[in-house]
Amino acid sequence: MRSASLLLLLILSAAFGQSAGPVRAFDVASVKLHDGPKRIVGVETSGLRLTASASNLRGLIMWAYDLKNSQVSGSARLLNDDEDTRWDIAAKAEGDTAPTRAQFRQMLQALLADRFKLAVHREPREMPVYALVVGKSGPKFKESAPDASPAFHVGVSGRNYEVTYPKATMAGLTDVIVDTCFPDRPVLDRTGLQGDYDIKLTYTPGLGANRDIDPDPGSVDIFRALEEQLGLKLDLQKGMVEVLVVDHAEKPSAN
Repeated sequence: MRSASLLLLLILSAAFGQSAGPVRAFDVASVKLHDGPKRIVGVETSGLRLTASASNLRGLIMWAYDLKNSQVSGSARLLNDDEDTRWDIAAKAEGDTAPTRAQFRQMLQALLADRFKLAVHREPREMPVYALVVGKSGPKFKESAPDASPAFHVGVSGRNYEVTYPKATMAGLTDVIVDTCFPDRPVLDRTGLQGDYDIKLTYTPGLGANRDIDPDPGSVDIFRALEEQLGLKLDLQKGMVEVLVVDHAEKPSAN
């Protein structure tokens, strides 16, 4: 379950947020067409280094701009959505101090513009969304103590995730829901809850996107989990979502 833990760690990092700070750049960067099995897929950072493994252009854009799948628009030809077009990137930042995650995102944006000739623009679009709202009986969780540790933990029991999310914001919770249950459907926070909360949630990832899949007797879909455990609901609505539109992209030469 390494990929699940990594996914939720990235969600948490984005939820806590970091200011970009000074503009940084990569000192060296290699972009190569991925060859071989896709054992690890995605983007990781460590110290001065950013590594992308078996990532298509859509995935690189999502990481660079901190967006969900539904927020990236463009033709399959431009986004290289086919399974055979995957990229490995190994890049090292200039300087001696590790960039923040926000700085790494900016640096990857610049690399995509340089190597992939990526050109994009943003526009608002109305689309089907899930709105996270408070149920009739109110929330079933409490605000975190001021001195509470923000340590995040996800355990795995059968097909279920057991998430312990102290000092959670509702925006952070929607990120978790999207990334594990609704990769193609935005989830908007409309709870009106502005604090930090102690959240505990057990649910089956992936079950929310298709409620007709064969459920294990121990599976808990995200709709039922939110209502019964947290006193929250997901309502299907329409909403305005900012979308990144890909206007141009090219396949880079290997280097």
